[in-house]
Amino acid sequence: MSDPHAGGGDPNISFGEVGVIERLMNLRQHQQNGKRSPHKPLLALLALARIEAVGSSAIPWVEAREQLGNLLVEFGPTSTASAAQSAAYPFTRLRSDALWVLDEDVPMDRIGPLERHHVTGRFVASVEHAMKDRQALFATARALVEAEFPPSIASDILAAVGFDPDEILGRPGAAASAGTDSTQVRRRSANWRGRILAAWDRQCAFCGFDGQLGFGSVGLEAAHVRWFTYDGPDSLDNGVALCALHHKLFDRGALGLTEDYHIVVSNQFTARTEAGQRVYELADRPLRPRPGTKLPSAEHVLWHTTQVFKERVGAE
Repeated sequence: MSDPHAGGGDPNISFGEVGVIERLMNLRQHQQNGKRSPHKPLLALLALARIEAVGSSAIPWVEAREQLGNLLVEFGPTSTASAAQSAAYPFTRLRSDALWVLDEDVPMDRIGPLERHHVTGRFVASVEHAMKDRQALFATARALVEAEFPPSIASDILAAVGFDPDEILGRPGAAASAGTDSTQVRRRSANWRGRILAAWDRQCAFCGFDGQLGFGSVGLEAAHVRWFTYDGPDSLDNGVALCALHHKLFDRGALGLTEDYHIVVSNQFTARTEAGQRVYELADRPLRPRPGTKLPSAEHVLWHTTQVFKERVGAE
């Protein structure tokens, strides 16, 4: 058998000075020009959930191929690669971050050797040991999902990898308690939501929903076009007011915008009931902001189209 730690560094390396969360947050260091690559963060979240469930981060490739592949199809950008190939990238490449080891020394990105050798991957020993503390594990999962995805779909991600979202997201200050340097965290604008809702007349830019309860809007949210987690600014040209349903569908890539500001419905979205099929009726509907309201910038719309919207590969 080959060196089980090949390509991943010493599994006993200490992360005491740097901190486990910081090491995992650095998985995003390869993003360029806002291009989404959630492969490694999703693998890390899947491994963290396994520690919580069974006490070990070990994941056989045959399971990662299906579970991670499905996660990348569901929550990653549209890709021409197969689900299995997309899963092989982080499963083999996470070794280069000194966080992950395989029990066989196999080439990067190659599916065949992973299957022939029945390879299993896991966190290095020091990371796995640190994650035996449930508070640290929950804080790490929360910090990782909040750094990579918008709040509207964070609970979906956590549930999909096997966590109870309420346990992870319902812990105020958990990330800070595990050692995240709060001085390095980019802060959201406190008044951006109110400014966006006011700019769009406190109604959904897609369907017109304008529910109020008492003196405030209810079920209405401010949606970033380019995600805040991917350097999207808290500016009026990077937001629209959306009802909670259409915000979720927009952030999941079921809905998008064309370059001339018409709504587009993903050809991967399906619905069986009359209520669900009302989403189809949004197709080609133009955005009609109130006079003086800025439309989302073309740059931010293009980012959403290429990095979030779910267009079937090969569709015309």
